[in-house]
Amino acid sequence: MEATTTVTALVRALAARELSALEATDFYLERIAATDLNAFIESDAERARAEARRADDEIAATGHRDLLGVPIALKDIFCTNGVTTTCGSRMLENFAPPYDATVTANLKRAGFVLLGKTNMDEFAMGSSNETSYFGPVGNPWSAKHVPGGSSGGSAAAVAGGLCPGALGTDTGGSIRLPAAFCGVSGLKPTYGRVSRYGMIAFASSLDQGGPIARTVEDLRLMLGAIEGFDPLDSTSADRPATANEADQRELTIGVPEEYWQGLDAGVANTLENARQVLEGLGHRLVPVSLKHTRAAVPVYYVISSAEASTNLSRYDGVRFGHRAAEYDDIESLYHQSRTEGFGAEVKRRILTGTYTLSVGYYDAYYDKAQRVRRLIRQDFLDAFETCDALVAPVSLGPAFERNAFQDPTEMYRQDQFTAPVSLAGLPALSVPCGLSDGLPLGLQFICPHFEENRLLSLGEAFQRETDWHRQTPPNL
Repeated sequence: MEATTTVTALVRALAARELSALEATDFYLERIAATDLNAFIESDAERARAEARRADDEIAATGHRDLLGVPIALKDIFCTNGVTTTCGSRMLENFAPPYDATVTANLKRAGFVLLGKTNMDEFAMGSSNETSYFGPVGNPWSAKHVPGGSSGGSAAAVAGGLCPGALGTDTGGSIRLPAAFCGVSGLKPTYGRVSRYGMIAFASSLDQGGPIARTVEDLRLMLGAIEGFDPLDSTSADRPATANEADQRELTIGVPEEYWQGLDAGVANTLENARQVLEGLGHRLVPVSLKHTRAAVPVYYVISSAEASTNLSRYDGVRFGHRAAEYDDIESLYHQSRTEGFGAEVKRRILTGTYTLSVGYYDAYYDKAQRVRRLIRQDFLDAFETCDALVAPVSLGPAFERNAFQDPTEMYRQDQFTAPVSLAGLPALSVPCGLSDGLPLGLQFICPHFEENRLLSLGEAFQRETDWHRQTPPNL
């Protein structure tokens, strides 16, 4: 086995009995133990080996099926029965859920082996994976650079060869940005495609789970295991599963002019080469305009912070979560528990969200943000009247250095090419498309709602013509 082995290759090896699930699991557990990326919050080797042995027994008894025996990692935001699920926060440092999230249950049903829970920005609030209570995650390409957030642990684990695939969540870019910064592939499905039941909430109208892996082919396999209607999630969409047959049609691909501004020359040249690859595949690229793009970041942070302030109000030190050791009365219990349990960025967003929902400011901020959100969504719908897909950068440039932004609004700007898609609830894909100063860059494909098959087919075709997804960090 190699650290660069893909999910697809592992499936084939397990089916051909060239490798056992236990051997694959041991390989990754050894790599996890030897790394200093801080990509995992929790990794239980004994549990993982027990799951691998059960998978091997089933393969011996009935043959291989689906993704049985493939080791993966799970972002520490998905509830896992009896396994600590912290959401990267002191508030949930000792929380072991008594049930599985639907995504977790689906993975177990598919036969995946859980290697562990990956590190993340606290409550998924961050673009750099620097806000975790358990410390920042390293970027396998460069120790002084961030892996992106909030699913930085999952992306770094895949890029660093600690697992072949991992699950993350994307609220405003939290799968796509880490995938781009770490040189791997990441999929944000259509809102409602993957159940949110048991996924610890940040912003309920935006959160969506999705896979991170080396190739788009791997993403297709993993999405097939986690997607589907869930009656336990009121926002789950009852739609047909993603088709497995690739869509080979030549497409009309829109190039949003607002997404190609403000890029440095090296990044622009790399992305221009990627556009030429698409034209070489026979696709027709046409200019389009998404005129409300500039409003997306402020709209996103008003809405997401408002929803966060509501969702996080449940953490009061009473029923579960961190409880202050010393307090005088019920009010001081709430105050001390939340003061000690939440980090600075989470507190900032709770305060911002509470302010925008308060009497006298709701209409001026939250209601207006929702109105502009509809305009942003309509921009995409109008573009898809003439285009089959859109292509855009994922970020302004490659991964930035740790502690690069002391002003939080500068950090928030990192989401300017990903937040609009989340506000519109669309599916989007990040694939590696080149290097800048030795660090990976990501290209973003965006498709209409529930057109994951078209999106994945486009990404697969791009990766057949390029080898950027095969590039690895220097020490891998």
